Amino acid sequence: MADDKDAATPDTSGTGSGLEGDYYRERLKKIETLREKGIDPYGHRFDGAEPIEQVAASFEEGSERKVRVAGRIMALRSHGKAAFFDIHDRTAKMQAYIKKNAIGAEAFEIFRMLDVGDIVGLDGPLAKTRTGELTVFVEKFELLSKSLMPMPEKWHGLKDVELRYRRRYVDLFANPHAKEIFSRRVRAIARIRELLAARSFTEVETPVLHSIPGGAAAKPFTTHHNTLGMDLYLRIALELHLKRLLVGGLERVYELGRVFRNEGISPRHSPEFTMLELYQAYGDYTDMMEITEEIFSTLALEVCGSYEVTYGEKTFNLKPPYLKQAYGELFEKHAGFSMLDEDTVRKHAADLEQPAEGLSIWGLVDMLFEHYVEPQLDGPVFVIDYPVAICPLARQKPGDPGICERFELYIGGVELANAFTELNDPVEQRKRFEDQLRHHADAAGKIDEDFLLALSYGMPPAGGLGIGIDRLVMLLTDSRSIRDVIWFPLLRPADKDR
Repeated sequence: MADDKDAATPDTSGTGSGLEGDYYRERLKKIETLREKGIDPYGHRFDGAEPIEQVAASFEEGSERKVRVAGRIMALRSHGKAAFFDIHDRTAKMQAYIKKNAIGAEAFEIFRMLDVGDIVGLDGPLAKTRTGELTVFVEKFELLSKSLMPMPEKWHGLKDVELRYRRRYVDLFANPHAKEIFSRRVRAIARIRELLAARSFTEVETPVLHSIPGGAAAKPFTTHHNTLGMDLYLRIALELHLKRLLVGGLERVYELGRVFRNEGISPRHSPEFTMLELYQAYGDYTDMMEITEEIFSTLALEVCGSYEVTYGEKTFNLKPPYLKQAYGELFEKHAGFSMLDEDTVRKHAADLEQPAEGLSIWGLVDMLFEHYVEPQLDGPVFVIDYPVAICPLARQKPGDPGICERFELYIGGVELANAFTELNDPVEQRKRFEDQLRHHADAAGKIDEDFLLALSYGMPPAGGLGIGIDRLVMLLTDSRSIRDVIWFPLLRPADKDR
């Protein structure tokens, strides 16, 4: 029977599956023996198991009530004719004690063939040991799934984080920190849905396959539909279909969905990520500020336990209201010159030695903003009133035709939300699309005529908001890489890692 010292260090080569090792072959032999004894090593349904956390919470001293629990064996300490072991389920861990005299010699022989990693169901009274440890004293057990792989030792300390991403299924049960990250992710998304439902928003699903990519300036993934004989694109944004629904009369609408951008990978960027986009008729970007503050402050308080959230070496207070600062003023303050000074903009953009081919003057301004200003935005701060030329879907600010009603929320130098007062003038929208095609090398190359047709039927004035869910979860969990908060991040094939 395996004990704690049998836990093996995982294969960190990034290429081997481990399905040819000694442990694997040894456990295959145990499976053969179990089957010869009439034991199914992959069990059956196990009704009536209570969550371990609930079992522990309901314990009353001296009651010794009988319980039924199930989970994975994560530690096993053999003492001859008895053993202590720990099982973990989705809620918590609990110690169990089994002895030969209590279950019989034949059953104990079966138990001795179990290993760390096996999944079992247990029945027996719940009581405390002499040391005060809450324990299930096993009267009956069932093997529900035999693990063929040794459990990793000190998995959470692996320097090769690629292996943790690649084997997320191990990361989740072997690394409590990873489990907590994703627990917070789940709670955050559920709470967002509750907040929006309270504001009478309707959740919808819009197409992932688009005939024309739109709603953002990004390079799409291309695919092909065989039956229709046409190329299609994985969506780069949710915006244009949600606005069609505003036209259709869904006055408060949102979608939580995956979007895809065929661009670089970095600690803040993934080619596949989760976006929240919402639209509210008869509102504007000030309404979106209020919703953004409610979402961020509520999640900080309820998911993290405080308005103060630590990210890296800094702590940010997410209690509203948030600071508001104008894009142009921030540019001049941190870059040292006006964004309207075209010669100086071009000179500084050339000095950055970043790819700028095909960018308009306003594309260069935005590149310089990212370089000079964003790292200074500790926040939380709403950067407001962007140049119209870089916001093709936003409405102009009354009295200032060169500026539009847009904000981005920055915390710790990272953009976490983006919102507009939405442009609903179909003639102006066509002009903006045409300008985008003329001046931006990365524009999609086609105008979405059906979207313009929808606007021509009349879209109500509206505010729209987009929040990058993965970056939000990074903030709520103090995670330094976006891959830490995505269940299964995109990785190179294992044989190409090195």
